[in-house]
Amino acid sequence: MKRFELIFAFLQLPLDYALLVLAGASAYSLRYTKFVTAIRPILFDLSWNKFYPVLLIVSLGWIIFYALVGMYSTDPNRRFATDVLRIIMASSSGFAGITIYVFFTLQKFDSRFLVLAGWIIAMIYIIAGRLFIRLIKNSCHRLGLGLRRIVIIGDEHVASIIKEHFSNEPRFGYHVEKVFATFGAAEQKQMENIIPDELIFTNPKAHEKETLRAIEFANTHHITFKYSADLFETLSSNMNVATIAGIPIIELRRTRLTGWGRIIKRFGDIVGSLLFLILTSPISILSALCILLETGRPVIYKNERVGQYGKKFLVYKFRTMFQKLSTGEQFGKNGELALRAEQELIKKQSIKTGPVYKIVNDPRITKLGRFLRRWSVDELPQFWNVLKGEMSLVGPRPHQPREVAQYEKEYSVLLAIKPGITGLAQISGRSNLTFTEEARLDTFYIENWNWYLDLIILLKTPYVIIRGKGAW
Repeated sequence: MKRFELIFAFLQLPLDYALLVLAGASAYSLRYTKFVTAIRPILFDLSWNKFYPVLLIVSLGWIIFYALVGMYSTDPNRRFATDVLRIIMASSSGFAGITIYVFFTLQKFDSRFLVLAGWIIAMIYIIAGRLFIRLIKNSCHRLGLGLRRIVIIGDEHVASIIKEHFSNEPRFGYHVEKVFATFGAAEQKQMENIIPDELIFTNPKAHEKETLRAIEFANTHHITFKYSADLFETLSSNMNVATIAGIPIIELRRTRLTGWGRIIKRFGDIVGSLLFLILTSPISILSALCILLETGRPVIYKNERVGQYGKKFLVYKFRTMFQKLSTGEQFGKNGELALRAEQELIKKQSIKTGPVYKIVNDPRITKLGRFLRRWSVDELPQFWNVLKGEMSLVGPRPHQPREVAQYEKEYSVLLAIKPGITGLAQISGRSNLTFTEEARLDTFYIENWNWYLDLIILLKTPYVIIRGKGAW
């Protein structure tokens, strides 16, 4: 369902750009009609070949204005009237920007009609485009496509109002799966058979234990948690307020990485991983040859890890251990024996406590392997995981299923986003951190994500690797 919203959010930008270009072309064509030229004769020479390159650039500038006023938000509860106001505000800002540019640069541009007509037509086209997209989404919702499945917990009167509202208005894209008066152990068991997209808590008189149980359940199963406005007195930095049937509802967001943030981050991951794969290809080829000469095949070590929302995947690394001592399914029976041997090493030589381990003076690592780990060269194949969409360039480190199984429930938030090759914990101490310290840093990153933070982490990572402090 979340993908349903993202698809429409992604399509909105190219549609807006196309409509802006079309608006400019329409204004240009309108200027040369007999009706307009009869009122105001043409006194300038502006050919289409000179006009359209400028039109493409100006349209891109207007898209930036649209983004700045929040027109590409993926909030499903956003009203159409709000969109119209934002379109008028952003388009007027674009119109003012062009006027100021022409005035201060003393451009020789005699057709004020083109600018004025382009501004008015652009607003009409963009509003029509938004209405068209909204009608398509509403039609999909009425057909039962892309509906957000919700469970309501709490006050029966409030719950019945919300349920009736969504039943009468399918265009909003919600379907009420279940309504619970309270949220105890029995209700939690029933919820595990449903696993909705959203959980709406409407019981302002609920006990703290019940409230925390509901939040914990939502975090564990990566469900959007919303509550009625009078439930909490404290404020959250990641919250969104909307009204449903006149009832104020607040959504607690685990991360800011939603909507266009996810799209931008994924685009950066694709471009960045391709760039890094190309730039590091000589090092990767040389490393592969050295591993092959030292200990033979396989060169790549595949290990099962847990990614976003608890989905398992195989992470790729250059093999740094002797084959017979390497764990993993790819090594068959030797892998099973190696796993048991590893458990003994963890008991004797691990310097970490908690779900994640670190074995010092690991006898399984080859001489070349130590070098590769020291400079993090063994992790270069993970750019393929990023390209495939299993990982991100920046995020919490992915852990093994047996490690995740030992997580305290409060750490389930670490699975809210894709794991990364590097992250805030990696540049803040790498493996010298305790698991609790690492989890706190990763939780801070998840809750406060922005593209600038990603950029800082990526730029600082090489410096941390060169220092070699806390290397695995």
